[in-house]
Amino acid sequence: MKLKASSLGLAVGIGSAILWVICSLVVAVAPGSAGSLTAQLFHVASGNAQVGVTWSGFLVGLCFWSIAAGIFAWLCAALYNRMLPRMES
Repeated sequence: MKLKASSLGLAVGIGSAILWVICSLVVAVAPGSAGSLTAQLFHVASGNAQVGVTWSGFLVGLCFWSIAAGIFAWLCAALYNRMLPRMES
């Protein structure tokens, strides 16, 4: 079964945007807890780690990660479709 690369790319881009908004809200509401969690996820000392959200950072991150995730999903679907065995008509 072939994948529609553009639809998958758009869906993943939108899903990534939703996740970015949720994560940004968590950082805005509880920056200390979010910083501690981030430090633990990346195995770094959390003593000097400070996190925060600015409007410009939020918008740039939202655009960049949504577009990057959408392009990556499109590329994966396109490569997947090329790897499928050719169907004889």
